[in-house]
Amino acid sequence: MGRARGRALNPETVTSGDTVTNSGTARRPASRARRATITGLLVLAGVVLLLVSVGVAITLGPADILLVNVRDIVANHLGVTDIPVKLSKDAIVWEERLPRAFVAAACGAGLGLCGVIMQSLLRNPLADPFILGISSGASTGAVAIGILGLGGASIGLSGGAFIGALVAFGLVLLLSRLSGGGTDRVVLAGVASTQLFSALTSLIIFAFADSDETRGVMFWLLGSLEGVRWDDVALCAIVVVAGSVLCLRYAHALDAFAFGEDVAASLGIHVARTRAILLIATALITATLVSVAGAIGFVGLVLPHAARLLVGPRHGRLIPATAIIGAIFMVWVDAGSRVAFSPTPLPVGVGTALVGVPVFIALLARRRRRV
Repeated sequence: MGRARGRALNPETVTSGDTVTNSGTARRPASRARRATITGLLVLAGVVLLLVSVGVAITLGPADILLVNVRDIVANHLGVTDIPVKLSKDAIVWEERLPRAFVAAACGAGLGLCGVIMQSLLRNPLADPFILGISSGASTGAVAIGILGLGGASIGLSGGAFIGALVAFGLVLLLSRLSGGGTDRVVLAGVASTQLFSALTSLIIFAFADSDETRGVMFWLLGSLEGVRWDDVALCAIVVVAGSVLCLRYAHALDAFAFGEDVAASLGIHVARTRAILLIATALITATLVSVAGAIGFVGLVLPHAARLLVGPRHGRLIPATAIIGAIFMVWVDAGSRVAFSPTPLPVGVGTALVGVPVFIALLARRRRRV
């Protein structure tokens, strides 16, 4: 009788227990909307900071270029204004530094994104995009073109790197499938593939390369953004944006994968299909970026951990946060690498390692203090 009466009453006269339940239900949509708004504002602030970082980074270097020059040159090329600018400054900004900054941003965003995906799928905090042997395969493909001349000039260094990366990834999939599948088998297959293609790269360089060829190939293998052009910007941007959209679509699945494949399957997620789709996407993103910029380490390993400290482990926030942080990080590392030993640029992969290792040590120390 009391329960029936309670249900018939207005919300203002329900019992205290019912009030808690109803108000809690009402608060959930408001709480989600508030979180979505905060996430959107953080993403917007990150994009603004990224654009400012790109503009300031372009001014760094031996040429006397101011931020206002960058603004005028970009506005001229976009057809907004027609401000007189020196041809030398226009060429430096539009043809050299701006494409380089955008490719650096795309590499940072893409590699950071791949690091998030790998660490979630493999449930391994030390996983990064190169754990699948993609970097080693790309290196072998590059030296096979650059030193052995396979394929001639029609393929080029970047084309050879892309083909080598896909061959290495295919070998990892084959080995993991033959060994029964599972995340641990993927990691072991990636380790085996990495060692194999690293040995092949060293063999080709040792047996067939002269000193000039060795220097050029080694500079590329350490990561280099020298000579990138607008077509490289378009390629990297398309791949990274498409990969980000795909990964955001699987954000809830990645949340479940973080607790194990059994939990993901119990929530109705097709584990094998989802893992295959995300692994292939990761491989394609990494292969594309490596083919353009060479092997750039530590970005996919360190930045996902830094982003988790800022926004937490939920992938709906973690994926865009890592992409933006990675883009900003790479823009500044590339700028610093460009001016540190001017006029000879430092390979950007060396710069990421020099910055990434101390950051990674600090993150490990912070996690130990938390424990």
